[in-house]
Amino acid sequence: MWRHGKIRGGWKIIENILQKLVKNSQNAIDDGIYDITETLPKSEIDLQESIKNNSHASLITEIKFSSPAEGDIRQISDPIQIAKSMISGGAQALSILTQPYLFNGSPEYFIKIRKNVKIPLLMKDIMIDKIQIDAAKKMGADYFLLIQGLFDNGFVSDIDKLIDYGHEKDLKILLEAHTKTEFENALKTDADIIGINNRNLDTPKIILSESGIKSVEDVKFLHDCGADAFLIGTSIMKSSDIQKRVSELVNAIWK
Repeated sequence: MWRHGKIRGGWKIIENILQKLVKNSQNAIDDGIYDITETLPKSEIDLQESIKNNSHASLITEIKFSSPAEGDIRQISDPIQIAKSMISGGAQALSILTQPYLFNGSPEYFIKIRKNVKIPLLMKDIMIDKIQIDAAKKMGADYFLLIQGLFDNGFVSDIDKLIDYGHEKDLKILLEAHTKTEFENALKTDADIIGINNRNLDTPKIILSESGIKSVEDVKFLHDCGADAFLIGTSIMKSSDIQKRVSELVNAIWK
């Protein structure tokens, strides 16, 4: 279902959240969080082809220890072990939070995981500047996230320049849309994958369903609605057995 801003008092709250997220990213840039000193290779696996050819549910599982909505999700622990449990459960890619403020993420976690796994990795952050894209390249990311709403509402300028810059760096872009208008605008860009909420859509791009996915039934329903793949974070990170939980969700679909 599309969201139209009628959440806890309307658009003003969403606007304030977006402003805060952008400010956090600017603070992280100013604090040198994205000053990466080493260069790592990305995965050799084509995620889009893997999604198209997968006979089960294609999961991008997310490593995040907290969020503005949920607060603390999981006690901070070894990200490598978490990553390996997710992969053993059948995850096709990992989304790794690198934003330290509000999300307890870190480029350090990303680098540790990149050195130990071969599957595609998404740098999950509030991307507002080329400095962060440079960091994604150095860390060995395959994808990075952009949020359409930040551009549509003027918090960040010129989405096309950031997408083009990412492609110049041999990176691919997951562009997240939260409303029907944002989705329509996202389709006009050169982003590689578009992430949306529950909606059956006819588009040549990979459709990634994000947020609030908790059960096998959710995966089946969203697949029937037209989703090609699923980005799942909180419900997996809260599980006492990450590998088993991922495997259950992966096997929700048999083609």
